[in-house]
Amino acid sequence: MGSLPRRQRVAAYAVVLRERDGVVEILLSRLAPRISRSEMWTLPGGGVDHGEDPRDALIREIHEEAGLAATIGERARVYSAHMPRTPRDGQLVDAHAIRIVYDGWVAPDAPEPRVVEVDGSTVDAAWLPLSDVLAGRVPVTASVSDALADHGPHRLQRVAAYAVVERTRPAGGREVLLTRLSARAAHPGRWTLPGGGIDHGERPATALAREVEEECGLACEVGDLVDVHDSHFEGTAPSGRIEDFHGIHLLFRATVADGEPRVVEQDGTTDAVAWVAVDDVAGGRVEVLGLVRHALGLHDRPDAPGTDR
Repeated sequence: MGSLPRRQRVAAYAVVLRERDGVVEILLSRLAPRISRSEMWTLPGGGVDHGEDPRDALIREIHEEAGLAATIGERARVYSAHMPRTPRDGQLVDAHAIRIVYDGWVAPDAPEPRVVEVDGSTVDAAWLPLSDVLAGRVPVTASVSDALADHGPHRLQRVAAYAVVERTRPAGGREVLLTRLSARAAHPGRWTLPGGGIDHGERPATALAREVEEECGLACEVGDLVDVHDSHFEGTAPSGRIEDFHGIHLLFRATVADGEPRVVEQDGTTDAVAWVAVDDVAGGRVEVLGLVRHALGLHDRPDAPGTDR
C-alpha cells in the first residue's frame, strides 16, 4: 500500500479571556456540523495564508468568526499534532497540524460576538464561563485543553510615583488631594493619590509633576520620598486584558499651586479630583485604595516628615 498524501497546516489561535461580574469567561467558536457532528467548541483562529504574518491572520480570523476587533500579544506557544490517517475532503491523508497559540484580548466595551463569515468552519461564537470549560461541562477540542493547561495571565510590573498633598482646612482638620478612578481603570469609582506611571528614562519627580498637572490641573512641587508601597492583584487592565499586576508605588511629599483642582487629561484613568477630608477617609465615608490609607498612616510614624497642620 502506498503512502498517504501529506498535508501540513499552520494555524494561529488565541486564548481570549474577559471578566464580567467576577466571572472569568473565555471566547470560543463552535465548529460547524460538517466539521463536527456533535457540539464542539474551539479557540478562535484559523489557517495562516502564504506570506501572511500569523498575528495578522489571527486578527482576521477572530473578526470573521466572532465579529470582534482583537489585540494579540507578542508571545506564543507552538503545538504540533501528527495524525497519520485523518479524513480530509473525502480522503485519508497523513496530516500534520502546527498550531500557534497567542494571548488575545478585546476592549471592555466590545459588542457581543457574532459569526461574520458565511459557510465557514464555525457557526457560533460565545463567551463561556472558564470554570465550565475547565470542569468539562463544555465540549471542547483537545487544542483548547492543551492551551489552557499552559496559559497564565499576562504578568506586568509597573513603577509609578504618587503625591501626598495635604492642607489644613480653615475650620480645622486635614484634607488630602485625591483623584477618582474612571471606568477605564482597574478599580473604577475609588479614590487614590494623584500620580501615575514613570516613562522609560524619566526621572520619578518629573513624572510625578507631569501626572499631577494632567490629573489635577495644578503645578506641583515635588518634595522628599517618604515611602515605597506595593500592591499585587489579578484583574482587567483598561485595554481589556486580564493581568497579574504588581504595582510599585513611590510616595513623595508634595505641594500644589493655589487654585481649584480640575482634571485636564481626557479619556484617561481619572474622572474627578477633589480635596477630601482625612476624617472622611478614616471613617470609611470615601472609598479609597489601600495606597491612600497607607500614605495617610505615615503621619503616625515617628520619622514622618513635617506637614502643614
